[in-house]
Amino acid sequence: MGMLRAGLCPGLTQDMIQLLRSRGIKTVVDLVSADLEEVAQKCGLSYKALVALRRVLLAQFSAFPFNGADLYEELKTSTAILSTGIGSLDKLLDAGLYTGEVTEIVGGPGSGKTQVCLGVAANVACSLQQKILYIDSNGGLTASRILQLLQARTSDEEEQAGALQRIQVVHAFDIFQMLDVLQDLRGAAAQQVSDSSGTVKVVFVDSVTAVVSPLLGGQQREGLALMMQLAQELKTLARDLGVAVVVTNHMIRDRDSGKLKPALGRSWSFVPSTRIVVAFSEGAGAPCSQRTVCLTKSPRLPTGFQETVDIGTWGTPEPNPVLQEDQIGPCC
Repeated sequence: MGMLRAGLCPGLTQDMIQLLRSRGIKTVVDLVSADLEEVAQKCGLSYKALVALRRVLLAQFSAFPFNGADLYEELKTSTAILSTGIGSLDKLLDAGLYTGEVTEIVGGPGSGKTQVCLGVAANVACSLQQKILYIDSNGGLTASRILQLLQARTSDEEEQAGALQRIQVVHAFDIFQMLDVLQDLRGAAAQQVSDSSGTVKVVFVDSVTAVVSPLLGGQQREGLALMMQLAQELKTLARDLGVAVVVTNHMIRDRDSGKLKPALGRSWSFVPSTRIVVAFSEGAGAPCSQRTVCLTKSPRLPTGFQETVDIGTWGTPEPNPVLQEDQIGPCC
């Protein structure tokens, strides 16, 4: 296989090549078969950069054997599962949010999409002590609500303050601002820039519809291209940085059938790995804060399952049994 040289693939610089050669790594085979943790320590290089470099080289030199066992081992070492803090929601998500994937929360106006995001963010920041980036594009985030959710988890004011520091909030009211935020995050990670609370583990985008919908339809032909650029940025961010990406999306009514469906069309439907739909709970006597959450897309579980969540207290009511497809109702 070929010798390592500058320009062979993105990220492979002459300085990096010289450091690798000083440790006897001269060819593509040498690099992809080496212990990257050991190489990173001996050469003073970023382990994440070396992992990304190896992935690119394996993709470019496809003749190099890379079997299912290799993929499974890489998956085990690169994927983490983050609990949402709610047993019923974790059950729908197969234990929680998966890093490396995009999870979408869909619902109509006032259905509780933002409240679900805030509840998950509070749990990740407080209970799991992980850093969060929350991109607010519709003004739905309030500090008082986050504090209320944190106070429900702990009465220790120092723990509350620490959790608040781990939640970074950015406002992005158009797609260009959002792309800038995501690219800045990737750039900071590539340079190994982090603060005392560590690197970002979950990125929330609430909501993607608010910045994409104004670009679609009419004579704005660049709208679809910008939407797919945002989609690619989110998926790349999740995969390369090992973060869990959570986006919210609206429901719209289908022009022909009149049924409710997720916004942004068929092209966007391929972006999230997992999709859940939040809807108002039906039935007499149901609390106004109670919501039905339905799984409509998943790489691991059969769809059609639904659970009940109380977004007012962020508590866990008794879970509903699995419903048959004809019992799911408008949420799916």
